[in-house]
Amino acid sequence: MTQGGDHGDGSFEARLRAARDRHGLDPKPVEAPRPMAASAMGVGMRVGVELLATLVVGLGIGWGLDRWLHTSPIFLALFVVLGGAAGVMNVYRLMAPGRMPGSK
Repeated sequence: MTQGGDHGDGSFEARLRAARDRHGLDPKPVEAPRPMAASAMGVGMRVGVELLATLVVGLGIGWGLDRWLHTSPIFLALFVVLGGAAGVMNVYRLMAPGRMPGSK
């Protein structure tokens, strides 16, 4: 009989790992799917949607504030400008070097 409970057939960790594999207790590593390269049409559509969405949101907020506060189109003009600036910032972030969708 060997000391310490070692049966001479490997370390405890190796035997434990083999037992866990036999019983399926350790999940198998799953490879992460690789991102698809962005097509020019996809990037163009995203740019258009980003610009349009930010302008529409700015327009809606400005119109709502002007209507609620009974002011002339001050807020409408302000939020259209802010919405346009937000859209340009989003497009800049999208098109910044090294940040293209699908690039590494």
